[in-house]
Amino acid sequence: MTSVAITQRVLPRTFVVSLLLVVGAATVTALAAQWRIVLPFTPVPITGQTFAVLLTGAALGLRLGAAGQLLYVAAGIAGAPVFTEGRSGVDVVLGATGGYILGFVVAAGLIGWMAERRQDRTFATMFTAFIVGSAVIYAFGVAGLIAATGMSLTDAIANGVVPFVFGDIIKAAGAGLILPGAWKLIGDRS
Repeated sequence: MTSVAITQRVLPRTFVVSLLLVVGAATVTALAAQWRIVLPFTPVPITGQTFAVLLTGAALGLRLGAAGQLLYVAAGIAGAPVFTEGRSGVDVVLGATGGYILGFVVAAGLIGWMAERRQDRTFATMFTAFIVGSAVIYAFGVAGLIAATGMSLTDAIANGVVPFVFGDIIKAAGAGLILPGAWKLIGDRS
């Protein structure tokens, strides 16, 4: 059974609105990328990006959520200072954090697809959707770490997944409250 993402429910479906939502998702992700905590034992910092990626994906749905992240990646590759520490360029996407960045597009699309199938209506389903989206980002991130650094799979997981699991569980819990709460506010829990 399909439904709509929350923005599709409350905003008109026009090209201009869609464009603004896509640009907004890319902008929110770029801003969230600037919030970071450096961990001395891994080349991957903690940032607000994953929360922004997954929340905007769920709010916008499959097409617009993925498009927002695709715009974010394209802007960074083109030279806009949108990646962590205001970095940009193809070298970032080919570096240690590049796999995560590429995974944002797939994760946002997947969680948007899940939201369009009503997985954003309850705490349990939204929490689960965020965990699934995080796993997608981790999978791309680990592959990118291995490709960029030559780490073994075990080392890539130890450096690129394990330090972030607890924080991502907290982010998933936050999302589990935000979107179902928004649906409740607009009076649609179907």
